[in-house]
Amino acid sequence: MTDIFADVEPMVFKSGINVPYTWWTGETAGTFFMSIRDEKKIMGRKCIKCNKTYVPPRKVCPVCFQDEMEWIEVRPEGVLDSFTIVRRQLASLPRKVPVIFGLIRLGGADTSILHYVEVADHRKIKIGMRLKAKFCDERNGTIHDIACFVPAE
Repeated sequence: MTDIFADVEPMVFKSGINVPYTWWTGETAGTFFMSIRDEKKIMGRKCIKCNKTYVPPRKVCPVCFQDEMEWIEVRPEGVLDSFTIVRRQLASLPRKVPVIFGLIRLGGADTSILHYVEVADHRKIKIGMRLKAKFCDERNGTIHDIACFVPAE
């Protein structure tokens, strides 16, 4: 079998095309985002069988695959499980560096949510520190209705 690309030199073009798109979030994510937007509440889904609470919520339990889940409100405060600091400014990064992304396990949840973390001095961030959600004044029904997580005092 002959390789039809054997004599072809690869070419790479950097594109400046912006392709906006929308999608339907579905019932589970839609309920999650609407509760943040309308009530400043962070909701999780708790599996009735294995008793685990997922934030962000899941339609079906990823542990026991049951769809018998109930909505519960989790606390807007939690613990920083892990983090990374981005120090290189990229076009896809809407904030000025350094930017901290953290995995925050909210009170009442068994999983962590990924979001921005803002601290006065990024050198003082540490795993285990207590954080709380800072909600935007104007909310649109996205995860960005939570502006970031800040130290809980």
